[in-house]
Parts: sequence; C-alpha cells; structure tokens
Amino acid sequence: MIDRRIIKDFDLGFLVVVVILSLIGVMTIYSSTRPLLETHQELFYLKQLNWTALSLACFFVLLIVDYRWPVRYANILYITGIFLLILVLVAGKKGMGAQRWLNLGFLSFQPSEFFKIFFILAISRYFSGLDQGRKLGAHEILKIIAVFFILPAILILKQPDLGTMLILMFIFIAMILTVGVEKKIIITAVIIGLIVSPIAGKFLWGGLKDYQKNRIVAFMDPQADPQGIGYHIKQSKVSIGAGGFLGKGYLKGTQGPYRFLPEKHTDFIFSIFAEEWGFAGSLVLFLFYLFIIWRGFDTADKARDNAGRFLALGVTYMFFFYFFVNVGMTLGLMPVVGIPLPLMSYGGTALLSNFIALSMIENVRMRRFASYY
Repeated sequence: MIDRRIIKDFDLGFLVVVVILSLIGVMTIYSSTRPLLETHQELFYLKQLNWTALSLACFFVLLIVDYRWPVRYANILYITGIFLLILVLVAGKKGMGAQRWLNLGFLSFQPSEFFKIFFILAISRYFSGLDQGRKLGAHEILKIIAVFFILPAILILKQPDLGTMLILMFIFIAMILTVGVEKKIIITAVIIGLIVSPIAGKFLWGGLKDYQKNRIVAFMDPQADPQGIGYHIKQSKVSIGAGGFLGKGYLKGTQGPYRFLPEKHTDFIFSIFAEEWGFAGSLVLFLFYLFIIWRGFDTADKARDNAGRFLALGVTYMFFFYFFVNVGMTLGLMPVVGIPLPLMSYGGTALLSNFIALSMIENVRMRRFASYY
C-alpha cells in the first residue's frame, strides 16, 4: 500500500491541469463532430470521456507502485514491447494504409503508444546506472543505439508510423545529451551528418509511403495542390485565423461541423479549439501545457535518485515533443506526421498512455524525499 507520509507531497495542481486539458479535449471533440449537415453524430466524445475516466483510475492505481519497481523490471517491459511491435506486424489490424493496431475482440490498441513508455523506462534504467558526471564516448553511444533504438525504430517504421519513430528519436537524442557527450563526438556527428544527409535523404525518401511524401510536399509548398495534399494545412490555418483574438465562441465554430477540416477531432483538434476560443484561449491552453512541462523538469531536478530523474526527464521530453510538433503542424510550421495533441486529441490508447506517463512524473515527485524510505 502507499505510504501515507508521501500523500502530503501529492501534486494536486499537476493533476488538476491534466484533467482540465482532458475535459477540454472532450468538449472540443464534441464540438468538432457535432452534426450540422446530417442528423447522425458519431459519439466520439462519449468514448473519449469513458477513456478519460479509465485513464484517471489508472493514474491513481499506478501511484501506489513505487516508480523504482517498473524501472527495476524495465528490460522485461522493453522486450515485451518489442514482442508486441513484432506481433502487430504479423497479426495487426490494418486501417488507413497502416498496420498499427492489435485487436483483442473487445478492444483495439496501438502497442507503439505503450512502447514509448517501456522505452523511457529502459533507457532511464541504463543511464541511471552510469557513473554520474561521466560523458558518453563514441563506442558506448553506438552500443546504446544498437541495443535500444535500431530494432524498435525499424519495427515502427514498418507499420508505418513515422510520428512515433520521430518521438522515440527525439527522446533518445535528448536523453543522451542530458547524460553528456564528448565535444569531439558532437562535432564529428555534425560533420558526418552534413556529408551523408543528401544520400540518406534520398534513401529515406524512397522508403516513404506516397501519403508521407505528399505531407512533406504539402509542408514545403501548400499551394502545390491546395485541394489535395495541401488541403489539411490550408484549412487548419483558416480555422485558426478565423478565431481572431477572442474566438467565435464554444459550439460556434464551423470548420469542424461542416467537415471542412479533415482529422478535426484527432491531429487537428487544436485548430478547432483556436477557432472557437481565439488567441486568448489558445494562450491559456499553452500555459496549461507549459505548466505540465515545467512541472516535469522541476520534478527531475528534485528527484531523489538518478532513476527518478531520467524517468521524469524522458516523459517530459516526450510530452514536449508531442505538443511542439502537433501545434507546429496545425500552424503549417512543421510537416504533418500524424502526432496527436496530448490529452486532447481523440484516441483511447494515446490518452491512456499519456496518463500512465504523466503518473510517473507524479510518482517521482511524491517520493522525492529520501527520508521516506
């Protein structure tokens, strides 16, 4: 059972902001999918509300378990995650040109969403065992890449899921830089990157699916095909711009209900929110997200051990990348890579994994005083 002495260090403000963002997501999902041209409405918002309740329950249950336990068994969880990634390629459900879901009959889920957590646990366990203050050498970095990154990156790209692969890469690089890398390695890596980037770019371009290539083309020139590959970005900008400073008001937006904006309740949910709440509402929303990110870094700084520190950092890096890329996509500042807005975009597996990841930050924060052990 949970030690009552650590309950007083429970960060209620952190949880309140997480729940507020989730409920804003439910409200925006309802607004974006409400029918104006037909009588039928998909009940996405009710499904999301149910997932929110389940995710919140999991959040509290996981606080009972000391974060050092999942870190201790991180390698087993990592191997389990690899197995699930292989299984989804063999027996996964196909949809929208991808094979990312496992169907258990009563529900479907994306193993890659949970693998990101297993990945953070595994590299946190590894880095916490290193000598503090020692910078990583070239040999050790190559070993870490070979052990932790290459196989899952290949499996996830095979689905294909470019967005999740980019998240793993960002977390991986950020964690390595946090540990510390010899200066000569960084310089060498930059030089090699500049030399091989044209060849690597051509190779990667050849391996992309047509719709992934189209997204990159749309990012570079949205007017290349404004009714096709550039349509998402164009309509997203129209939605955000239509909100003005104060927005049109809740349930008064038109881009979602009239189906002008594709993926309005998933990847482009921020565009719907911005249309209804404007710049002022978007600023408040950003402050909520920045509060969570700040809380994550603050928790890492106050963690009682290296395992807690790296765990909090890994989750915070992931959350930051989710937020930064998704908002960048909707504003046309980044390519559309299928990364949802954390806590708000529709999707049960993604929402549950968000809550599980954020519960780790709360877990580390509650147990940050060594006197409790």
